[in-house]
Amino acid sequence: MQTFHCRALCAVLTFVCAGVAAAQSTEEEDLALAYGDKSTVSIATGSSQPVIRAPSASTVITARDIEAMGATDLDQVLESVPGLHVSISSITMKPIYEIRGIAAKENPHVLMLVNGIPITNVFAGDRSQVWGGMPLENVARIEVIRGPGSALYGADAFSGVINIITKIASDIKGTEYGLRAGSFNSREAWVQHGGKLGVLDAAFYLRAGNTDGQKGIIQKDAQSAWDAVYGTNASRAPGSVNAERKAIDARTDLYYEQWRFRAGYQKRELGVGAGVAGALDTDARAHASRFYLDMSYEKANWVPNWDVSGVAGYYDIKEYGDPAYTLFPAGAFGGAFPNGFIGNPGHSERHTHASISAFYSGFEHHRVRIGTGYRVEDLYKTNEEKNFDATFAPLPGLVNAGPNLIYMLPHKRNLSYVFVQDEWSLAKDWALTAGVRHDRYSDFGGTTNPRLALVWDAAYNVVIKAMHGTAFRAPSFSELYSINNPVVVGSPSINPETINTDELAFSWQPVSKLQTNLNFFQYRMRNIILPVAAKYGNAGDQTGRGLELEATLDATGNLRLTGNYSLQHSTDGATGKDAGMAPHRRLFASADWRVVPLWQLGATVNHVAERMREPGDTRAKIPDYTRADLTLRREKFAGGWDMRAMVTNLFNSSAYEPTFMSVGMQSDLPLPGRAYYIQMQLKL
Repeated sequence: MQTFHCRALCAVLTFVCAGVAAAQSTEEEDLALAYGDKSTVSIATGSSQPVIRAPSASTVITARDIEAMGATDLDQVLESVPGLHVSISSITMKPIYEIRGIAAKENPHVLMLVNGIPITNVFAGDRSQVWGGMPLENVARIEVIRGPGSALYGADAFSGVINIITKIASDIKGTEYGLRAGSFNSREAWVQHGGKLGVLDAAFYLRAGNTDGQKGIIQKDAQSAWDAVYGTNASRAPGSVNAERKAIDARTDLYYEQWRFRAGYQKRELGVGAGVAGALDTDARAHASRFYLDMSYEKANWVPNWDVSGVAGYYDIKEYGDPAYTLFPAGAFGGAFPNGFIGNPGHSERHTHASISAFYSGFEHHRVRIGTGYRVEDLYKTNEEKNFDATFAPLPGLVNAGPNLIYMLPHKRNLSYVFVQDEWSLAKDWALTAGVRHDRYSDFGGTTNPRLALVWDAAYNVVIKAMHGTAFRAPSFSELYSINNPVVVGSPSINPETINTDELAFSWQPVSKLQTNLNFFQYRMRNIILPVAAKYGNAGDQTGRGLELEATLDATGNLRLTGNYSLQHSTDGATGKDAGMAPHRRLFASADWRVVPLWQLGATVNHVAERMREPGDTRAKIPDYTRADLTLRREKFAGGWDMRAMVTNLFNSSAYEPTFMSVGMQSDLPLPGRAYYIQMQLKL
């Protein structure tokens, strides 16, 4: 059946390509304008420069690319990036961004920025325990670098950096309304506006959406294993995942001369996926609110030879369960918990930060960037309801946990850092970028991370890059300070994880309409933080190697074909076995075809293959899968509306993402089956 699906899809794409010559278009489009500015990237060095010469393996995705894919959430877009696979967690189905085979349950190895500002949570080192997706209507472009970025961005720029750049007034130019509805009782609405507000350039965005979520079945959960031990039948499996979602997003962008003010708010109410402890929980809901503020200043030629910029900001997040999380169902552990094993932790944290950086161009053949910053990460409130103690023993009822029972007390850390970077044109067609950053933490000390990148324009259409860098991942507060947890507690003495990465990259443009890139990489991770005898410690080591091949072909003025192939192998240092979880091979391809004026057809194919289990996990190998999506767009419909019809998982392929051993589930996580969506959008 899978073979039939692939053949059918190939037939569709063959038909698309064959029809290009017959398609008559009255619009002669400039591809560079139609697809947005894909030729430059800013996060590789802190300033805009050509992607093919940037000292990193970079990918740029524009708003036009997002439209062509028919993507509605960030995770759909990131799956198109070579070397990056989006898996999911059993807890609230939150995404796990696996770059170059580096996979972890909390996914702390990827730094996400929004408009250049980190949004990492200090509690678990991720973006949020209650993430709930990120909509794309207000996204102007996405920049991704694969490989270490700590020399510029510090902690957690470990396996890669993702920068989400939101739209400003000039991107929107007017008022836009949108509606979307589809499978799983999904419905969303948004409005955004960009224009003048007195002397200000102003942009506003508001979006609300609900979905019942997919109902994929979990055959055996963590309670199923305990039922086998105790001879009980308490598990709710087989049963469906709890993937409900309610979401609100709001953003404001105000700009005047060199000053920019941004504010953002996100509210989420989510089903708990396959359960907080890997046991199905149909009743609990995870809640989160996130509030962002920042003010930035940027001035070119502030004084001769000096460009300066600075930013100050604030970020607050609150997470809690309501109703409380039932970690294991009624009757768990031989009937010791007749009302269920209940644990309902909540936390609130705030981050304040300020930084300043400057480019100096007064030296011949050099462009030097220097910067410094300060950050306070404050987990200022923790609370918990529970009916068990630190030994798993039942309590007489659900209690508000005090210091002797609570999972963690409030903690705060301070961070200061300095960095310097030199972009040196050392000879004709040769450029060397060298940088180093030192971070000083109040709780675990300092770390210094350098990088080097040599870029050679070997020919007018060939660029070769050799790169080396180090990076670190800061321990989360859960790993440092967890207490009273029957499974694992923290250790204040642990050190940050580190990685050394070497890369060799080739960019070749054999003809004007074809761009190809080939990247080779190898890395070694040290001091990986793992539970050892119910306590976190630096106990792991991992090596990896692989390649990423990508190509973009502008076949005609109306057809763009893109594709990439990723290959990686990662080895666990302790066992010498495959590190597991991430795919060894992945193939992604897309076609964007303007069939006739005002009609556009987009197709994507994603093949994920050879995912091994973690060392020691004796379950069967995770099956490969291939999924295909189609999008049909009609512009200027019925007086100015833009209409879009989307089908995801076109052939209704059965697909699963693996669960980590530590979750205790016997089943993997199902991905949604075939789904349909209709979107209407009006621009005034």
